[in-house]
Amino acid sequence: MADEPEKKHVHIIGLCGVGMSATALLLKESGYTVSGSDAECYGPPKNILERAGLFPILGYAPENIPAETDLFVVGRNAKLAYDDNAEVRAAFEFGKPIRSFPEILGDITTGRENLVVAGSYGKSSTTALIAFILRHAGVDAGYFIGAEPVSLPHPSGLGTHPVFVLEGDEYPSGHKDPQAKFMHLHPRDVILTSVVHDHVNIYPTFEEYQKPFRDLLALVPPEGLVIVSADEPRALEMAEESRKKIVTYGVYHGMYSARDIEIGERTHFILTKDDEPVIEIETTLLGKHNFENIVGASTYLLSRELVTPEALRSAVAVFGGVRRRLDNIALTSKVPIFEGFGSSYEKARAAIDALRLHFGTRRLVIVFEPHTFSWRNRANLSWYDKVFGGADLAFIAPPETQGSDTHEQLSGDEIMNRLSGSGIDVLLYDPTHPEAVLSHLTENDVILVLTSGDLEGSLESFARCVSQHFPL
Repeated sequence: MADEPEKKHVHIIGLCGVGMSATALLLKESGYTVSGSDAECYGPPKNILERAGLFPILGYAPENIPAETDLFVVGRNAKLAYDDNAEVRAAFEFGKPIRSFPEILGDITTGRENLVVAGSYGKSSTTALIAFILRHAGVDAGYFIGAEPVSLPHPSGLGTHPVFVLEGDEYPSGHKDPQAKFMHLHPRDVILTSVVHDHVNIYPTFEEYQKPFRDLLALVPPEGLVIVSADEPRALEMAEESRKKIVTYGVYHGMYSARDIEIGERTHFILTKDDEPVIEIETTLLGKHNFENIVGASTYLLSRELVTPEALRSAVAVFGGVRRRLDNIALTSKVPIFEGFGSSYEKARAAIDALRLHFGTRRLVIVFEPHTFSWRNRANLSWYDKVFGGADLAFIAPPETQGSDTHEQLSGDEIMNRLSGSGIDVLLYDPTHPEAVLSHLTENDVILVLTSGDLEGSLESFARCVSQHFPL
């Protein structure tokens, strides 16, 4: 790493973020001693850190900082602003370097052949799929995923092969670093899955939102590739405008595409190149968006000749997906509960469409928590007019309040009132009494939980009470 300290002790403030925890694993694998703190720790990051033997101090305070600290990594979370966080202020007064985790990723991967997977959605699943296929085929590539993969032991790994696969995010790197995170990752190649307006608290207009993607594509060297979804019009236009070498993919359009799709418990389709069959693909993943992710991953791997079509086929068949990306968290229940990372309109719609596609005969019940800034921002109130189309019943949890003073925060009443005119039945979800939902359910239901949080700490108890009420 650049400016590598001699003692190699890194203290991470905000350790339990999904990206921070994965970065912590890379630092530890690189030989660093890692400590850290956070306000709370739950879900996949908690499990990831525990498996790696990392246990964050809960609560922020200057005394959390070990005297031997040589380097700080500070997250972008609203709770980590310099003026509001005593531990962050102490870090700046400590006199040692302070970095964002994307800067650390850039340092760790210097000299590698980096693939950056970017886009408004599909990043985590596509990155995890590529990393899994490579390792399943015996290619020890490095990787970084901003989520917990089901089929890999960790969300990140150094690897020994020149290729390093990174999920790249357009969100700013840190409170004092406004650059998009992926701008630190020096790509050789880029996969661009989609470009639709998101993060309105940071990028109020679509034009502002598109700029970091243009900047990312400009980093691709002459020998690099831009792999772009032809099913996503703005992404395709942006790739063509970049004047880089592009390879297109999609479920319906592109040099690589899918045909003869047979939906089922295990979905089958033919992967084609220039309309000629390459290999038959089999997958347990749900939804058109995941079929597109598979085609996108295949496009990169086959274009770079990193795996054979047969190795690709065998890996995709056993790939288990990513936690919180439509994985069933109630395996012992007659009523399956699929958890979707509904952080934006498009992600929520993709999850709903996937369950309608695979469970068309069941009643679809949604449990929704307005957790991200996008769902709580008054500028996006119109999202609620159509977002739950195709569902039969929706339970709405109270909106998250963290960072509410940084944007035009919607109230729970405003959200409920808007949804009342959308044509589906809407009820309040009480995180203190998740069992109250049971009286509204039948054993022919399928439940979709949409949140980037944990339903105010009630997600596990909700899944447990449904499983107990509707046992297999």
